Amino acid sequence: MEKDAAPKMATAEGQARFGQSVKGLLTEKVNTCSVDVIALTKQVLKGSRSSELLGQAARNMVMQEDSILHSEDSLRKMAIITTHLQYQQEAIQKNVRQSSNLQDQLNHLLR
Repeated sequence: MEKDAAPKMATAEGQARFGQSVKGLLTEKVNTCSVDVIALTKQVLKGSRSSELLGQAARNMVMQEDSILHSEDSLRKMAIITTHLQYQQEAIQKNVRQSSNLQDQLNHLLR
């Protein structure tokens, strides 16, 4: 019977070692998966943050584009006003010349 007991003990001992080995491998795999899940979570959060930053950049760009269009419109209006002011200046200068001529003619008549 002792001969039968030795193989049974060896088998039980082998199974125990195998069980420990499997537990060790499972623990290692669980730890690896945990690390991978944490890394994946960080990456998703980072991607989410990148998406937020891109959205904010797009909103800022639209605001700048509106400002540029408004500025362009203001410059166009200022150019029109400048042209009108030049016409008015020319008319005033013409009137001043005519006024001088009239004054000379009046002085000539009054002498």
